[in-house]
Amino acid sequence: MDINFNKNEDHNKLLVSELRQRLAKVHVGGGQKRIEKLHSKGKMTARERIDFLLDDKKPSIEIGAFAADEMYEEHGGCPSAGVVVKIGYVEGKQCIVVANDATVKAGAWFPMTAKKNLRAQEISIENRLPIIYLVDSAGVYLPMQDEIFPDKEHFGRIFRNNAVMSSMGITQIAAVMGSCVAGGAYLPIMSDEALIVDKTGSIFLAGSYLVKAAIGESIDNETLGGATTHCEISGVTDYKSKDDKDALTTIKSIVSKIGDYTPTGFNRVKALKPKENPDEIFGILPKARHEQYDMKEIIKRLVDNSEFDEYKEGYGQSIITAYARIDGWAVGIVANQRKLVKNKKGEMQFGGVIYSDSADKATRFIANCNQKKIPLVFLQDVTGFMVGSKSEHGGIIKDGAKMVNAVSNSVVPKFTVVIGNSYGAGNYAMCGKAYDPRLIFAWPSAELAVMSGNSAAKVLLQIETASLKKQGEEITKEKEEKLYDEIKSRYDKQISPYYAAARLWTDAIINPLDTRTWISMGIEAANQAPIEKPFNLGVIQV
Repeated sequence: MDINFNKNEDHNKLLVSELRQRLAKVHVGGGQKRIEKLHSKGKMTARERIDFLLDDKKPSIEIGAFAADEMYEEHGGCPSAGVVVKIGYVEGKQCIVVANDATVKAGAWFPMTAKKNLRAQEISIENRLPIIYLVDSAGVYLPMQDEIFPDKEHFGRIFRNNAVMSSMGITQIAAVMGSCVAGGAYLPIMSDEALIVDKTGSIFLAGSYLVKAAIGESIDNETLGGATTHCEISGVTDYKSKDDKDALTTIKSIVSKIGDYTPTGFNRVKALKPKENPDEIFGILPKARHEQYDMKEIIKRLVDNSEFDEYKEGYGQSIITAYARIDGWAVGIVANQRKLVKNKKGEMQFGGVIYSDSADKATRFIANCNQKKIPLVFLQDVTGFMVGSKSEHGGIIKDGAKMVNAVSNSVVPKFTVVIGNSYGAGNYAMCGKAYDPRLIFAWPSAELAVMSGNSAAKVLLQIETASLKKQGEEITKEKEEKLYDEIKSRYDKQISPYYAAARLWTDAIINPLDTRTWISMGIEAANQAPIEKPFNLGVIQV
């Protein structure tokens, strides 16, 4: 191994170490004191509940751990958006679990809480995954009610989805393990089956204080909407549990009896580990995002037996298209090649840039994968489409549009891994969040933005200096350098993978070594949902 490999390895392993540290911080939720307070009431934390529910020896993946990261600081913060979402296995059956974190503002809903819950329901709908809600929430966070209550993608959409999912035959189970108030009270009751924990769980449209204020009735919360009331008088809930563990054990029993799904039929054989050492990813991936590397070496460390069959290997080489297997599942890989390559005329092409020939190749490959019912995996490290008169005259917009068309209309499940750069229209063509990947996740080395920090800072600097000059201000070289540094610093924060993950532009930031698990579990989930329409590109310019 050369010195650059070692430098890259040190850098990327430090990024993974930072990831672990940041995850450890959000996993504490509202802090140790609030966890202890919860325990003193005989309650488990959201993460403890999920860990108890999921099968021990099976893998699980967490969606949106960094949701709301460094957001809402003026309100005291909202780690993981106050809700924990995991895909895992309950009694051997793959499920998605949504658990309110009562250590964070009593589980109150912030705007990102709603967005994260809707993402969980979207995953359930797309993959027909059973969904389990572990409810412990004070309801809408009132100081921000205008950002969470009235719009289409706000709080009310959750209950609309409950109804739609029920009509689709998607199993929904809810356990009320703490507060469940106001509009939130509809969620468990719109589920197929509802449980409530005695003495700690409560369900009501209005609590005792509001009832007193509204109609003058004096009543305590337990009598108003506790477990005995709803299991023996109102009939709102179906099961009364003595404590959290009892409720979770009942859920396990219910899930164990759900009938099997009819597989969609994605091809899978016995899984093989990569021949090439996956740990070497850390040394291959360069420290500087503008440096070149061979994406094929990354692919070898992700796919079974390090084997893949490359489609149109000698044509459109700035995109790699290949058939392979990941954990036994057949996949079609569309990846940005990050080293200098030659085009059909023998001219050199920049790595990470999409040219007309590579866009054309990718379009055809995506169509082939849809024809063969093969899930698609996009490995993003892209700076965008090639610009300039030569590309424009060659029809880069048309060829790029064809690729975007194919990605948009693809009916097989798509999975996107943001390895490095994810800039501009390159993000779109390589199946960014707007193009409905079943899962989209990033490595700590990722950057998502309209353009790189350097390029954006230069453009913004020109605008800023022009404005200041119009105001009569003299711009010295020192002043210009200071402005540039300020602009770049601000922009660099926005292109961080953590900034993207906080806003759920990606589902997670993961250790690169967990990539195979994410893709495998994603395809297994997708295998439960039928492909409901044929692949059709619609109108496309040849």
